[in-house]
Amino acid sequence: MADTDKLTTIVSTKGQVVLPSTIRQRREWRTGTRLTVEETAEGVLLKPAPAFAATRPEDVFSVLAYRGKPKTLEEMDASVLAEARRRHDRD
Repeated sequence: MADTDKLTTIVSTKGQVVLPSTIRQRREWRTGTRLTVEETAEGVLLKPAPAFAATRPEDVFSVLAYRGKPKTLEEMDASVLAEARRRHDRD
């Protein structure tokens, strides 16, 4: 967006800011879109909030404990394919 294309908005008494519809449409930010607000040296940066909180492998490792003989990749692939077929046939 060129400097000549800059848009303005007003901060309400509640601290709310309305984003121009052209920006919301271009970004596909619909009603209810959660945004992160970050203060930068040049101003305020708005970004879509992640759908899920950041996790590390150690945070979720062994959440789904499995007791038994480890499955091979072929067995896992076959199970995923069988479930996909089952769900497809159900619809």
